[in-house]
Amino acid sequence: MTAIPSSTLAFAHSGPEKRDVGRALRRGFLGRCPRCGKGHVFRAFLKVRDRCEVCGEDLHHHRADDAPPYLTILIVAHVMGIAMATVLGTWDDIPTWVNFTLWPTMVVVLSLVLLPRIKGALIALQWALRMHGFGGGDETA
Repeated sequence: MTAIPSSTLAFAHSGPEKRDVGRALRRGFLGRCPRCGKGHVFRAFLKVRDRCEVCGEDLHHHRADDAPPYLTILIVAHVMGIAMATVLGTWDDIPTWVNFTLWPTMVVVLSLVLLPRIKGALIALQWALRMHGFGGGDETA
């Protein structure tokens, strides 16, 4: 059995720097650039900037597609389902007009609050894992 030269081991571990996934997710959830944490990911409500205005990191590589709305619906449905079951199971004398105004309003507000945060976190996750061109390498391989 032959020993592996130390120069080969150094070469095998000399890849690009590791990106902190947790920090990137926090930054993305707050709508900040996953790289510097200072620039904004969005130029409008859900429109992603082509690049960070502070550090210049390219953000146009993202492929968020249908995942943010799917995750938003999943979270909102579970939270509101539990809330409705709890409230309506506890108090049975709530007027109908309250139910028709309270629950849809809460669903819309919670969805509008969560959707950009989930999309920002997903873009940051893709950046941290070097997916879809965020690694700086060739995507054709």
